[in-house]
Amino acid sequence: MKIADLKTFVVGNPPPAFGGRYFVFLTLRTACGVEGVGEVYAASFAPEAIVPMIRDVFERHVLGSDPFRIEALWRNVYARGYTGRPDASLMGVLSGIEMALWDIVGKAVEKPVYELLGGKVHERLRSYTYLYPDEPGSHAYSDSPVYSTPEAAAERALKYLAQGFTAVKFDPAGPYSAFDPRQPSLERLELAEAFCKTLREAVGTRCDLLFGTHGQFTVSGALRLARRIEPYEPLWFEEPTPPEAPEEMAKVAAQCRMPIATGERLTTKYEFARVLATGAASILQPNLGRVGGVLEAKKIAAMAEAHYAQIAPHLYCGPVVGAANVQLAACIPNFLILESIERFDGFHARILKKPIRWEDGFVIPPTEPGLGVELDEAVADAHPWQGSALHLMPRTAPVAAPD
Repeated sequence: MKIADLKTFVVGNPPPAFGGRYFVFLTLRTACGVEGVGEVYAASFAPEAIVPMIRDVFERHVLGSDPFRIEALWRNVYARGYTGRPDASLMGVLSGIEMALWDIVGKAVEKPVYELLGGKVHERLRSYTYLYPDEPGSHAYSDSPVYSTPEAAAERALKYLAQGFTAVKFDPAGPYSAFDPRQPSLERLELAEAFCKTLREAVGTRCDLLFGTHGQFTVSGALRLARRIEPYEPLWFEEPTPPEAPEEMAKVAAQCRMPIATGERLTTKYEFARVLATGAASILQPNLGRVGGVLEAKKIAAMAEAHYAQIAPHLYCGPVVGAANVQLAACIPNFLILESIERFDGFHARILKKPIRWEDGFVIPPTEPGLGVELDEAVADAHPWQGSALHLMPRTAPVAAPD
């Protein structure tokens, strides 16, 4: 088998745009007609810049290659241009290509990817969702009371609970900025505590609370926030300090009674090794569209296993990364919980020929070969991305106190 062709799709995610403004998908096809699908989660450049990056990596390293030689291809792409270090954009491109190769390999041998990585450990995968608003439109901070009013968040959490979810995530700690880390304002400390108190009173012990932040705070600021929310027993305190210095995050972990989770912005085993070595977090959140792909995430999970750390694959993009997350989660013993975009319904279902199977709070690993999903190219072509914003955009000025 030889890889013969590449197609790319930059798909606009229609309102309410849960999971991001756009998704970057690709397909690889072999000379004998086997096709694999991948998704690139590279957020630091606009997609019109990412697509030529994908093409360049494809033409230099993938075209004419054997899809089974994933390890060798990974090393050659990782070291291209004499880099040999984590590069978020390059790793995003490599991640999408790598998962498409696994999709081809699985189809060639007629096995799901998880069967090629040690076999299924979990028959079903517990999932959580972010607290998204009921009302249509964007989910920026100012657009919905779900993000600013504890009572509205609790009402929404109860609706998710009724659907079968046993965990929800929320982040009332305030906007993130290019000038972080900072101290939280007293108003935000008060709001964060009110969110946790109101949600806990509403859901009781039927539902885990996942407290999200986006690296906004200094160590001391994160600890001030932690003391406010610890009594309500969140399952985790996510990315309390910026991800670039795990040594600093470890200071939070050492003084905090909640588990620390991190990883959505990290790439490769090398960055996650620093998290584990410093004790910065006991819950790792690789996004398989950025971290380096399926095999790299499996290696990270193995390292975490030796540190008694757990894996909670992160998802804030499209359903192909979601499908890759499922394949990883199904075959690792230290899986904790899987992020889903609500029930993998809405546009995340429409863009696939067959949606990811979600039942009563759990994702059911597919039995189809490869990643178990197929991109609906007609739907992809009908929703071209036409905007100019990046996938996510922090504030470009410092956040004033009170924010």
